[in-house]
Amino acid sequence: MGQSRIGIIGGGPAGLMAAEAAAGQGAEVVVFEAMPTVARKLLMAGKSGLNITHGEEHALLRGRFGAAGERLQAALDVFDGASLREWCAGLGVETFVGSSGRVFPRQMKASPLLRAWLARLAEQGVEIRTRWRWAGFAGDNLVFEGGRQERFDAVVLALGGASWPRLGSDAAWVPWLEGRGVHVSSFQPANVGFEVNWSPVFAERYAGEPVKAVTANGVAGEFVVTRWGIEGSLVYAQSAALRDGLEQNGAAALTLDLVPGRTVERLAKDLGRQPAKASFSNRLRKGAGLDGVKLGLVRELLPDAARLSADALAAALKALVLPVARTRPIAEAISSAGGVDWAGVDERFMLRELPGVFVAGEMLDWEAPTGGYLLTASFATGRAAGLAAAAYVG
Repeated sequence: MGQSRIGIIGGGPAGLMAAEAAAGQGAEVVVFEAMPTVARKLLMAGKSGLNITHGEEHALLRGRFGAAGERLQAALDVFDGASLREWCAGLGVETFVGSSGRVFPRQMKASPLLRAWLARLAEQGVEIRTRWRWAGFAGDNLVFEGGRQERFDAVVLALGGASWPRLGSDAAWVPWLEGRGVHVSSFQPANVGFEVNWSPVFAERYAGEPVKAVTANGVAGEFVVTRWGIEGSLVYAQSAALRDGLEQNGAAALTLDLVPGRTVERLAKDLGRQPAKASFSNRLRKGAGLDGVKLGLVRELLPDAARLSADALAAALKALVLPVARTRPIAEAISSAGGVDWAGVDERFMLRELPGVFVAGEMLDWEAPTGGYLLTASFATGRAAGLAAAAYVG
């Protein structure tokens, strides 16, 4: 019997990890990537510092994936954040844990890691074909644009979700799987900004301003005001709840605590000590430490705030409601929710309707907050699918 042959569709982190895992089991592996180069989304993520995983305890990390956590557990348990750091070290890439618990390469960028990884794959004999865009099935064959066809003993699909389509994750594969009886949940934006119906004056004055030292729905962090709404880490952490609230109820909001360092009682006393003749701006600046964009938010969201008593104003500043109108387009989202329904995937990441076809990464129906969790699960599922494909043909 000749060497087993495994095809990997998609050259992102999940696909490349599947290729490494399968090649390590002795399979002949070919990776097909539609773009001119592989791992474009990884390189884009690394432009501002590649957050490759999170340094928190594994039990906490495993709980960051919501309803899909149970299905991801087996893959994450054998290739967790610590394993991913060891894997980076094996490529000669040292990592460190930042003050937020996020893990980064010492050089911060993705390109050194990717170069070392591609060199290792080449040593394993992995063939990478760029500008090969998958176009569906023809019987048991894979069809690529231009009419080219290939057949493999097993296939791993790692084509990403629906965010960042210009980098290759465009969900064009959905009808090809649905045509074979695979159910795919509709894609929705995740880790995304939200539009807010700002007044023109507020948008013009404060667009680009960061809102720091604040909590939203009990979570501490910061976000940025834009001309169209809000974005940033604190917004992304709430994006799933906001998105689902808009879909289910037609309305959603962040509840902001603009003065998280003080109790409402203390804040009311501090505001009450301000002279009655002082301007509203001075009362907030001296009594609550608010000015700039925070003061602007109070004026924008509470037009009658200047008429409130000290007690009522303190309560409002500790629970300022910021309604959101809609999500930004999925093409702007960091990641996406939705994808291949777990009911159609067995414990080996193989599609029940397509024996010998495995799926990994953001094609699957899961989502996670930013902080290294997205890459961690992409690497872990890619590895699991690659090993399973090799076992299937072996």
